Amino acid sequence: MSTSWIFGGMFLIAIAIYWLVSRREDRKEEKAASMLEDLAQMGEVVPDSIHPRIDPNRCIGSGACVRACPEQTVISIAGGVAQLTNPLACVGHGACEAACPVGAIQLVFGTATRGVELPRLDPTFQTTRPGVYVIGELGGMGLIRNAVMQGTQAADQVIASGRRGMGETWDAIVVGAGPAGIAAALRLIEGGLRILLLDRETFGGTILHYPRAKVVMTGTLTLPLYGAIRKRRMSKEELVELWTDIRKRVELPFVEGELIKSVVAGDEDHYEVRSESGELRRAANVLLALGRRGSPRKLGVPGENQGKVVYRVLEPDVFANQDVLVVGGGNGAVETALALADHGACRSVAISYRRGAFHRCRGDNLERITAAIDAGRVRTWFDTEVREILPTRVVLQRADGERVEIRNDTTVVQVGGTPPGEILGDFGVEIVTKFGER
Repeated sequence: MSTSWIFGGMFLIAIAIYWLVSRREDRKEEKAASMLEDLAQMGEVVPDSIHPRIDPNRCIGSGACVRACPEQTVISIAGGVAQLTNPLACVGHGACEAACPVGAIQLVFGTATRGVELPRLDPTFQTTRPGVYVIGELGGMGLIRNAVMQGTQAADQVIASGRRGMGETWDAIVVGAGPAGIAAALRLIEGGLRILLLDRETFGGTILHYPRAKVVMTGTLTLPLYGAIRKRRMSKEELVELWTDIRKRVELPFVEGELIKSVVAGDEDHYEVRSESGELRRAANVLLALGRRGSPRKLGVPGENQGKVVYRVLEPDVFANQDVLVVGGGNGAVETALALADHGACRSVAISYRRGAFHRCRGDNLERITAAIDAGRVRTWFDTEVREILPTRVVLQRADGERVEIRNDTTVVQVGGTPPGEILGDFGVEIVTKFGER
């Protein structure tokens, strides 16, 4: 075989490889352009937590940020520069900022035109009220690893501060048994403090509301009194197993079913923590790890006080052989509908949304719910609002005023909750609004 044939063959192989790589990049660009179009239809989208802001004048389009992001679709390369294509999927890893070779990315809260309300905190997560701390998602950090870190650091400050209770006054009360609250409680116990952990629901926090098999954490995690959890990815079920194991190993003073209504300053340098049940507890320090769910917002329609109306779905099994209607169009409502449809035990799954499309839904959820609708596993009632809930039916009203009744055994209402700023304001915590800043 002549040298020219060899070089010719190598040249053709190189051309083929170049074409394949170029085609793959073109497909990525096309997908990014499609996501940007969807984003434009949603209007300005502001994530609740910290997220990247990209300076297009400094970006060189290296794609390092795209490759670094564990969530994969938050940032894409479009038009030769990095762009935020799925902001609602961002949970604040910060890997994109660290990976950018030219410093074109900053992690911020809110945007220049739409602010996000957050508590005013010092570097130790203490509020303007001495001894009161805000940690985790309520402070704008949605990542589990960040929440654990904050809970541990706030607990360190409580230990170092020397504020202690006497007699029946606890050294610290931790409100919220999610990742931040659990980490804080473990560190406080490790530091020798007398503490109490409270939650309006069960041990584990918001994770219990996620669909089955949902990946809730990436990267390693280190918890006080427990040690390092070295696992690249963890599903909801695996994290629930972790919480269960922690409760077996560590004697945590925990009370569930306690919805805290007020935190007010008492006498002798302590706080009075009052629950909805009327129970009054005193503590020298209060750590608020409430998450962003708040109290669920209600529809305010006739029949909503029936037992068939629920505001959360922990396990789909209980809805077997039922006609279920999910009300709402955000990520929570869509994930609930998908969990019920994927489980396959319901007689039917429908979702009612007052708009004509899922405009505030993350890209991955939008793809999955679209596939479920196309496959007939979820029925949509767009441009409708619930007007009345009857024992075996629900009355929906279309945008043109027409009313329709559908069969229904359970109605799952997921239309948001009490804004975090309102919750903290009731506790006397100063609130600031962040407009595209750290």
